[in-house]
Amino acid sequence: MAVNDSVNILNSAYLAVEYIDSFLPDNPLQQPFKNAWNYMLDNYTKFQIATWGSLIVHEASYFLLCVPGFVFQFIPYMQKYKIQQDKPETWEKQWKCFKTLLFNHFFIQLPLICGTYYFTEYFNIPYEWEEMPRWYVLVAQCFGCAVIEDAWHYFLHRLLHHKRIYKYIHKVHHEFVAPFGMQAEYAHPLETLILGAGFFIGIVVFCNHVILLWAWVICRLMETIDVHSGYDVPLNPLHLVPFYAGARFHDFHHMNFIGNYASTFTWWDRIFGTDSQFIAYKEKEKKQQLLTKK
Repeated sequence: MAVNDSVNILNSAYLAVEYIDSFLPDNPLQQPFKNAWNYMLDNYTKFQIATWGSLIVHEASYFLLCVPGFVFQFIPYMQKYKIQQDKPETWEKQWKCFKTLLFNHFFIQLPLICGTYYFTEYFNIPYEWEEMPRWYVLVAQCFGCAVIEDAWHYFLHRLLHHKRIYKYIHKVHHEFVAPFGMQAEYAHPLETLILGAGFFIGIVVFCNHVILLWAWVICRLMETIDVHSGYDVPLNPLHLVPFYAGARFHDFHHMNFIGNYASTFTWWDRIFGTDSQFIAYKEKEKKQQLLTKK
């Protein structure tokens, strides 16, 4: 009975969103996107799309999303939003980070990406435009992927902080006490595999079109680069996401090497009390701000 009630609620929600969508104006970018998508299908094989297309989406998204945070360091006005103002970025650290990223992207992640085609073939995941899910279904699927990845990340990330294994793997990621956007995927190769596995669980559960692979890549990169940016910028649209952790939450983890283990949301840390030091820190900050105003 409970399962039937849940299905009825989901169906009702889907119909409600579909009804609202019918009143929205046509997206002017839809036709150009459709033309580009069909051109891609006509001129490239599924293997090329799944492998090299996925690599291009990842690399282009990663470094484009890093641009704002990289530019902020040269804008004096933005420095008031930098969380650890006493630890500015340096060219030496950024260059070291970039070189490690290239190694991880092309020698660790690319071999995994090469399996994308075989994954889509095994599960008969379509590529055709006509099979592409509507935008609201895609948004819901990406949110579901984020919830699953966040749970995986919390428990495995917390395990990587265990004193017996921390220095062998996760210590590499914590080399930068004050994180910056490009450092999001700066990690030991084993960590890339261990924590990165959580990315694929949601894909296995939800994927009904190859577009979800790319949409989820972009969403995940947007989140992880934001929380590693080192800047708590107001009016950040990601703060509209319920229970979103954000840059200040994760920056505290890099400052203190403990607590705030989740990647995207705050609920796991709240449930297990691993955000207690962060909450105390925020309360202390508020008191200091009130004293300053007086």
